[in-house]
Amino acid sequence: MKGLVARCLVGFFLSGMANLALAGEFHSVIITTSPLVINVVDHHFLRIWNFTQEGGTGRGVVTVTVNGETANVLTASVIPTSASSTTSPPEIINRVVVAGPAQATVAPVSGATLFITYRKEPDESAGSPSSTATPTATPTATPTPTPTPTP
Repeated sequence: MKGLVARCLVGFFLSGMANLALAGEFHSVIITTSPLVINVVDHHFLRIWNFTQEGGTGRGVVTVTVNGETANVLTASVIPTSASSTTSPPEIINRVVVAGPAQATVAPVSGATLFITYRKEPDESAGSPSSTATPTATPTATPTPTPTPTP
């Protein structure tokens, strides 16, 4: 009986840890008064899955700075209010991927509520910056001596 209880506790603990690890990958933020700044380190990506806006007269923008240069890379998709939803079709929600090193900023819009969902992930193809290369031995041909005739 003790073995069964121990296995159940271990299974419960491991499943809880898996849920915790999976839940931590995506971040959702509501922006109303303070800007959101996301730093993306080298060998990582920032994937923005959702960027929407409700209210306000201006449009929310994701601005990215790379090597001192700044560009607007994504505008918020406006969620129509109930009065305007019958006259205008819903906007398409676009996605964007930003490679690091970079800094993404979302400034608040007066009178608007912005909602963003993003995920930062490592660039698996580039390898980890802390990983070290392991040298591989390369075989070299060893010349075989040519027998010389004896006199």
